Amino acid sequence: MGDPKSSSSAAASKAPHPPPPPPSQPSGSTHQPLSLVQPSNKKKNKQVKVFRVFRSVFRSFPIISPVCKFPSLPGGVLPDSHRSSVSANSVTGTLFGYRKGRVSLSVQENPRTLPTLVVELAMQTNVLQKEMSLGMVRIALECEKRAEKDKTKLLEEPLWTMYCNGKKSGYGVKRDASEEDLQIMELLKATSMGAGVLPGKSDVDGPDGELAYMRAYFERVVGSKDSETLYMLSPDGNNGPELSIFFVRV
Repeated sequence: MGDPKSSSSAAASKAPHPPPPPPSQPSGSTHQPLSLVQPSNKKKNKQVKVFRVFRSVFRSFPIISPVCKFPSLPGGVLPDSHRSSVSANSVTGTLFGYRKGRVSLSVQENPRTLPTLVVELAMQTNVLQKEMSLGMVRIALECEKRAEKDKTKLLEEPLWTMYCNGKKSGYGVKRDASEEDLQIMELLKATSMGAGVLPGKSDVDGPDGELAYMRAYFERVVGSKDSETLYMLSPDGNNGPELSIFFVRV
């Protein structure tokens, strides 16, 4: 018989090693499961006819620059008294980004659906906040017209030249929604309208690591296959900031 100590050590060497413990996650990085659903993409002829009437009337209105004070709503939820003003052609738009990072625009059918469009804008979040505090903001995203046979839809363009209040600021880039984008939309699922900050990386970078967001309903106006505009809707009608986002082929 062999040495019992050597036998036990040999058996131990053949035994499978336990798996290493999972790496620890930084605070604030826990992901919750996504419950956002696919957009319906349904259109009704009656709604389109009403929308065309609205568009023709809307274009006859004078442009007014209201005071820019974004409403702070309890819990970020649109009150029932204002829900009737949200038309069938409105979408949910969310501007979000770290304070010293580039701001992104997410467009959803409603707060509970997956984004149909994500564009990274050529502007830092804190700069956009400053512009909106001064008054009306117009963001124009322009790209070159395509050949008639090209069937690329306007909002499928990958690259845009961006202007803010008439000043060129760089290039906006369309991208697929990242995991972080989807987590942000999931956290804001119960928010119809409002503005605030999410913790983000604040435990590492302090206030600059906070992720600021602003969410609102936007009226979607389709001028042609080469032009489309998102007009922000204010819940109180007049006291919200004026924000328009133009998508144009020129």
